[in-house]
Amino acid sequence: MYTCRLRMKEFYISDCARMENQTITSLFVVALKQVKSKKSGELYLSLVLADRSGQIQANMWDNVAEAISGCEQDDFVKVKGVVHKYNGRWQLTVHKMRKLGESEIDYSDYLPKTSKDVEQLWQTLCGFVDSFQNPWLKSLIKEFIADDALVAAYKTAPAAKTLHHAFVGGLLDHVVSLFTVCDLAARNYPQVNRDLLLSGAFLHDIGKLHELTYQRSIAYTTKGQLLGHMIIELEMLHEKIARVRGFPEELKVLLEHLIISHHGQYEFGSPKLPMFPEALMLHYLDDLDSKMESMRAQFEREAEFDSPWTSYNPSLARPLLNPKKFIEKGLVNSRLVEVPKPAAAAPAANSAVSSGKLRRQFR
Repeated sequence: MYTCRLRMKEFYISDCARMENQTITSLFVVALKQVKSKKSGELYLSLVLADRSGQIQANMWDNVAEAISGCEQDDFVKVKGVVHKYNGRWQLTVHKMRKLGESEIDYSDYLPKTSKDVEQLWQTLCGFVDSFQNPWLKSLIKEFIADDALVAAYKTAPAAKTLHHAFVGGLLDHVVSLFTVCDLAARNYPQVNRDLLLSGAFLHDIGKLHELTYQRSIAYTTKGQLLGHMIIELEMLHEKIARVRGFPEELKVLLEHLIISHHGQYEFGSPKLPMFPEALMLHYLDDLDSKMESMRAQFEREAEFDSPWTSYNPSLARPLLNPKKFIEKGLVNSRLVEVPKPAAAAPAANSAVSSGKLRRQFR
């Protein structure tokens, strides 16, 4: 078992293309661990290894006895192995592996995070809140953004475990995107109360701050498993409303409904269906933003694949077509050498002659 320490993580899963068929040594978090049997009956170790750039299937075929007991899911490991492709996907054949000590772990290497400027996102969110016309809703949301601990968590929390915006900063990224879309949609539907809609957008996933944990990998907390983010959000809402003296009961009920109906359908976990315009709009725009991010992320993950079709997307229950790749592939394969040009206009003299003939014909 080798014990040399790696000074820094130099290989990320996104680097696979430049390291194909080469041996790498790097650090990962174990996202999934399974012990399986070969056809011969011997055991092998099947792992999904992860870092902030993605995940990769890793198999250890030989000398696995020590490795099987040497690490568990969510452990950090140092791995030596060969990067290669199998059925069009990157894999890692592991030769050596050991569990890392705490002093060797830099947590920022392992969880994906938003590529956007978090402070700029937060300023954009606060700008939307400053634009509220309703003094009750403005005061309420400002109670949330005056809570330093909540703000710190809001800037780093993921929006989901796997389905969409599943990265550090994902919740803020999602909410700012949703604010922008809600603001645009409200302009087109004057019957919609913009401030109420945006308040729902701010609150609809705020329970994820306590539903999810995301130090080693994104997972559910015990409270998150037992209650779910909607119940947690109602608790958070009631706590902050209590700080806004005289907050109208009618607005409170509307905000509660926005929270518990935003999944849109009973089978998706909504205790109630959306029953007023802002609730219906919040559900559809939230669903749209999450699905668009799911597509974007899959196109990014599979950018090196030749096919314009992606693998199966579990959250959308279908494979996806990348139209940019589809068009580019069609152009490359096209036999068209030159784009046809419009027929040249007839010379002016000929036009004059033709016009004269036409005039004579219709006299």
